[in-house]
Amino acid sequence: MEEPVLFERSVSGRRGVSPAEHDVPVTDVSALIPERFLRSQGEEAETTYDPMLPEVSELEVVRHYTRLSQWNFGVDTGFYPLGSCTMKYNPKINEDIARLDGFTTIHPYLDESLTQGALKLMYELEGYLAEITGMEAITLQPSAGAHGELCGLLMISKCLKARGEHRTKVLIPDTAHGTNPASSHLAGFKVVQIESGADGCITLDSIKEAMDTDVAALMLTNPNTLGLFEHDIVEIAEIVHERGGFVFCDGANMNALMGLVRLGELGVDVVQLNLHKTFSTPHGGGGPGSGPVGVGAELAPYLPTPRIKKESGIKREGESYSFEYDRPDSIGRLKAFYGNFAIMVRAYGYIRRCGPVGLRRVSETAILNANYIKQRLKSTFDLPYDDKPCMHEAVFSDTGLKETGVNTMDVAKRLIDYGIHPPTVYFPMVVGGAIMVEPTETESKAELDDFIAAMEAIAEEAKEKPELLRNAPFTTKVSRVDETRAARVPKLKWMPKDHMTAFD
Repeated sequence: MEEPVLFERSVSGRRGVSPAEHDVPVTDVSALIPERFLRSQGEEAETTYDPMLPEVSELEVVRHYTRLSQWNFGVDTGFYPLGSCTMKYNPKINEDIARLDGFTTIHPYLDESLTQGALKLMYELEGYLAEITGMEAITLQPSAGAHGELCGLLMISKCLKARGEHRTKVLIPDTAHGTNPASSHLAGFKVVQIESGADGCITLDSIKEAMDTDVAALMLTNPNTLGLFEHDIVEIAEIVHERGGFVFCDGANMNALMGLVRLGELGVDVVQLNLHKTFSTPHGGGGPGSGPVGVGAELAPYLPTPRIKKESGIKREGESYSFEYDRPDSIGRLKAFYGNFAIMVRAYGYIRRCGPVGLRRVSETAILNANYIKQRLKSTFDLPYDDKPCMHEAVFSDTGLKETGVNTMDVAKRLIDYGIHPPTVYFPMVVGGAIMVEPTETESKAELDDFIAAMEAIAEEAKEKPELLRNAPFTTKVSRVDETRAARVPKLKWMPKDHMTAFD
């Protein structure tokens, strides 16, 4: 578990490669490269430093990075029940498809006649996502979920201006995703928080009271962050529409709805999706992501440009695809080129492989797994909302552990010792000491049983030896840390001190 930075393994003269003797004449590069870009050398040079690269053998490099990889946790190595994030296993076949030469060697600046396959794939993917969500049209341009939220809100804003209306507020329930308020502010709206009811869902009365002519939209997450389906969504949408507003559904939890619910048929006007959560792209690696946005008919003219259009028998025999830029009502471009194409390829492969029946089964199994955990653990951990089934995730709290002095963070840290990545903790904030568990559909019953056994064992440890939990984990390179201090006073170390003189 002790591995120094690679620079500390460096030994002068050590090499990791043995390149063949070059067979081209030596050329003085100073004639080809401007002097300001050359590293100065020689006794008269102002600066004489090497490229600041470690000198190590191939074996040292391989072992170094292999050891570092063993300190990490990923869905390929164990259960990763990070709630509201859908950290599910993604079939490797979709990774292979995204790496096909025909997809990886094209460039956005190529003429449209040379990228017909890519354009067709994106056009068909838009159609699939429109069918899944029940929306009129889809844009694939946004880079991620929050980017999609901004896209939808900008379209709402422009549509309202076209109506001649100036509305300044967005209603957001306290069970919505945390990016919703930020996106609303960025789009120029003020946020009005709506408190959820006793059952964890927003009430008709709260919407009736808050919905006035200054409200542009209701932005709700469904299923919400408590893992509950907003059962009054149809009636809520009717109230919002009657008073001139739009209904924006955060579709980040679409993993619970595919094949079961078409949001457009419930009265939703805008929905953003996360291809890097629901549709087979590894999540949590820092990107890239993809956050397509679906809209109803009224907002379709405002979708970002360019749009992909399909023509028949015009440019060549059969079908052809092209980008359409002449859209006067559009909010404009949101991203360079058209979006993160490789993410779209993965989603296309996933949807085609699953098909309608498979996508429905994905959601049904995700819901079944979450309810299995909920039922098995509700007698061990406090369950704030237990009057109805959950959807894709179950939310517990540490209320029952308070008398032991053990809290949610202690439970999360101890789970690491059991080889399980901790679930989301302390969110949603409407639940004190929240423990949000999303098993997804890709985990087997045996894996769920192991997780349940670990949680039950930790609950017993909290009663018998709470000090153990307060000092966990014990199996990691670094145990309990001061997370606040680590964020504010980071210890950065990346090269030996003698290399730093070049930057003085």
